[in-house]
Amino acid sequence: MTIEPTEWALCPQCRQLVYGRKLLANMHVCPICGKHNALTGPQRVDQLLDPGSVEPLDFPVATVDPLNFVDARPYADRLAEARARTGLQDAVICAAGTIGGHPVVLAVMDFRFLGGSLGAAVGELIVRAAETALRSRTPLIIVTASGGARMQEGAIALMQMAKTSAALRRLDDAGVLTISLITDPTFGGVAASFATLCDVLVAEPRARLGFAGPRVIQQTIGQVLPEGFQTAEFLLERGLIDLVKPRSEVRPTLARLLAAAGDRPDAAAPVAVPDPVRRETAGFEVTDSWALVRGARALTRPTTLDYAAQLLDGFEELHGDRVGEECPAVVGGVGQLAGQPVMLIGHQKGHDAAELTARGFGMATPGGYRKAARLMRLAAKCGLPVVTLIDTPGAYPGIAAEEGGQAVAIAENLRLMVGLPVPVVAVVTGEGGSGGALALGVADEVLICANAIYSVISPEGCSSILWKDPAAAPLAASLLRLDACGLLELGVVDGIVPEPPGGARTGDTAMYDTMRAALGSALQRLRGLDREVLVERRHERFRRFGVSDAVPAGLG
Repeated sequence: MTIEPTEWALCPQCRQLVYGRKLLANMHVCPICGKHNALTGPQRVDQLLDPGSVEPLDFPVATVDPLNFVDARPYADRLAEARARTGLQDAVICAAGTIGGHPVVLAVMDFRFLGGSLGAAVGELIVRAAETALRSRTPLIIVTASGGARMQEGAIALMQMAKTSAALRRLDDAGVLTISLITDPTFGGVAASFATLCDVLVAEPRARLGFAGPRVIQQTIGQVLPEGFQTAEFLLERGLIDLVKPRSEVRPTLARLLAAAGDRPDAAAPVAVPDPVRRETAGFEVTDSWALVRGARALTRPTTLDYAAQLLDGFEELHGDRVGEECPAVVGGVGQLAGQPVMLIGHQKGHDAAELTARGFGMATPGGYRKAARLMRLAAKCGLPVVTLIDTPGAYPGIAAEEGGQAVAIAENLRLMVGLPVPVVAVVTGEGGSGGALALGVADEVLICANAIYSVISPEGCSSILWKDPAAAPLAASLLRLDACGLLELGVVDGIVPEPPGGARTGDTAMYDTMRAALGSALQRLRGLDREVLVERRHERFRRFGVSDAVPAGLG
């Protein structure tokens, strides 16, 4: 929508008149209904990059006409008209600059130029931007707006999907962060290549993203499409994108992501703080095991999101497994712990019945563990330490979870965590139940809060199986040695995080201070260790479990 400040504009969605000056001040978002009107490429560059930082990247790229294509008009004529109307060489403009002071390379699609269609020139411009980001080790941000591949260029247009995907793969291999800002619409070959291959996918409200457009689906197979189909909100619920942000929040969101996940070579080493973690059991009272179990499940204990809010600066939660599921029982995202960027991942329960139900009681589905795995791989790519907070009765038991490969998802996480080339610290903050807990617990250092528990099975499950009597749960709890002291003596955990008198509570700042110091000390010890050393030490840590110093007769 092109509008002068003194003109009135008719919103295409709510059909209300909006004064031009007000629309411009609101970044072309209707102040009445929130309709995000399209921006031109130059407008988007100005919106995203810090004032005074814009450096145009005028790559010399020529648009080709390999087929000498003619429909109602020659393709060459359509190109000439698009250039004259937009002032652009093709449907992408590139620039370097900063967002919140963080250097970026920016590639912005402009829908005005032949519907942002993906042709040879567009593919080349995206690749040139990616190669510039690769040479400078600078994060790449791509703003997408496209109806799909450019049909007038035939199979050459199709090949741009592979060409741009290969360029992003090189950025993956080099550890360069990539972010996609999805605007309306993004379809076809763009959606099925660089738009969805970036590390983080941010979308504007109601932006549509998909491979086949609604018209194609309806005309081809006659399906009736649900309300909101292919919108950003629809995709977020299904775990296919990370974030939906209104235009006014996009730039600060990108700045937070860049601050948390970007390279910080000039960052000072964290200041050493006293380590509050206890490495021996002396001084800890032996608590009734069954009372400990019930206390570990208390709804007043801090959740992962509570810790994220209190411990991390600039925390940005990321969503979805990118396969089709957004599991609310596992949360994760990037932030800064005392100035050090980290990836935080953990189980999420809740503080009341409604939240517990919405979060599946902290019992993750396969999608939850796949989400965690995706975020761990992103952390490995960006060189971020991983912190996991464990608080779950166990993985979700149900038909859908088994059909979705629950066992496979857990196993894949165990294998992935063993080989992560970055420091990993895990803390059992409440209830550590079975393989559902261990799927986030393969770490260089495993800690447990003083009143938390960690066990192969719940006491109720153990009593039902072995005694066939649920009333035997207190006995099972005492025999399983699931308390912090017992686990420290077994070597399952490396230390105990003290809790305030009466146990950890959501509003108790002392617990957050202790946890901040415990995590900071652990990461400081692991900071700077060679990646091969980290992986080998982690392997050896878990290799030792169950090995006796005595060699059985006949095996010596």
